[in-house]
Amino acid sequence: MGSACFWFLNFYHFVLPLAISINDWNLLCRISVTFVDKDGDETVINVPIGMSMLEAAHENDIELEGACEGSLACSTCHVIVTDVDYYNKLEDPEDEENDMLDLAFGLTETSRLGCQVIASPELDGIRLALPAATRNFAVDGHVPKPH
Repeated sequence: MGSACFWFLNFYHFVLPLAISINDWNLLCRISVTFVDKDGDETVINVPIGMSMLEAAHENDIELEGACEGSLACSTCHVIVTDVDYYNKLEDPEDEENDMLDLAFGLTETSRLGCQVIASPELDGIRLALPAATRNFAVDGHVPKPH
């Protein structure tokens, strides 16, 4: 599905006369994403191109916290890309994301923040595992010690 959208975006001037409907456009411009929860249960959703995995999870009632609402101030939207080939298709994480990932529970080599993984045609079919727990210092009672 996602590749059809990519093709359409790149060659829209050739296919515009086909008069594609808005509903067809919305279906074409989505990718398939599988979320795997801590119990191994899978949920497959269709995510619009340009939407973050955090937003997609929230719109589909998937338990991905996102305490900072995508502002790169926490690690509660930590996801694990299960296939390294898909991980390698992502842009490298910025320093701010790496700083937050350092606080994530169950960090792996293919960990990312869901707020920073944006749906694109090449990610069609990506599988994201949710860690068994999150670290939300504001809720978990963390009290920073003075320096």
